[in-house]
Amino acid sequence: MTSAAVSQPPAAGWLAGLELGFVRHGADTLLQTNRHQGPLRLQRPLYPEPGVCHAVILHPPGGVVGGDRLEIRAAIEKEAAVLVTTPGATKFYRSGGALATQVNHLQLDDGGCLEWLPQETIVYPGAHAATTTRIRLAADAVCMAWEVLCLGLPACGQPFMDGHFTASLEIDRRDRPLLRDRLRITGAADLNRPAGLRGHTVTATMVATGVSQKMLAALREQLAEKAGDVLTGATLMEDLLVVRCLGNCSARAKAIFQGIWSCLRPLLCGRSACVPRIWET
Repeated sequence: MTSAAVSQPPAAGWLAGLELGFVRHGADTLLQTNRHQGPLRLQRPLYPEPGVCHAVILHPPGGVVGGDRLEIRAAIEKEAAVLVTTPGATKFYRSGGALATQVNHLQLDDGGCLEWLPQETIVYPGAHAATTTRIRLAADAVCMAWEVLCLGLPACGQPFMDGHFTASLEIDRRDRPLLRDRLRITGAADLNRPAGLRGHTVTATMVATGVSQKMLAALREQLAEKAGDVLTGATLMEDLLVVRCLGNCSARAKAIFQGIWSCLRPLLCGRSACVPRIWET
């Protein structure tokens, strides 16, 4: 495998890139491109269900420190269907001052279907980090994606009292913006303010394209029934669903999102939910 291009090298730390390309071949989706640089790998393509490639992205160091830059590019070509996940949480560790970044570029052609379902991101106290996910859609591409953020280590008595974290999400269809979303947290001030996270340590966002008003109404009923003490909201902008959660338990947020995914997948992708095996190990 040859090196994947990474746009800008960091001042110090790991420089890691992963470039993946998926194509439709008959009834199957095949991994056509797999280039990497540094400590990012595709574990291997898996086929637990017909027609869909399950891809598990592995970051062997297990954590991201100040100065590290991770860049992932995935291209889903015409009619290809891919589910991407990770074997464990992404961890941004305390920084001495340098910025740690992860940038995801996701490109979908006509008829392509991408399910971008990574495990949670844990931001340690004192981290200085930023993540950006850019999703570029063709006219009739389908995408479901989520991000679950855990700020600090409250169970260990280490709240997110200091540090900086920025999460950006950009979704375009045919070069027209559908969503621009940006979250910036600076220590305990933003974590606790009423206009911030209201003292919660877990914030999560899920998006899906191709959703109708009828689907939205059913999902809101499901959220009202199952969310419990997790604050939730669901909004539809054209056909783009945006679901948000605020709580204190990443497992709860992931369970809520998995329930939504299980309901939407047959409607948007024409197949029942097939839980990645890595989630159960």
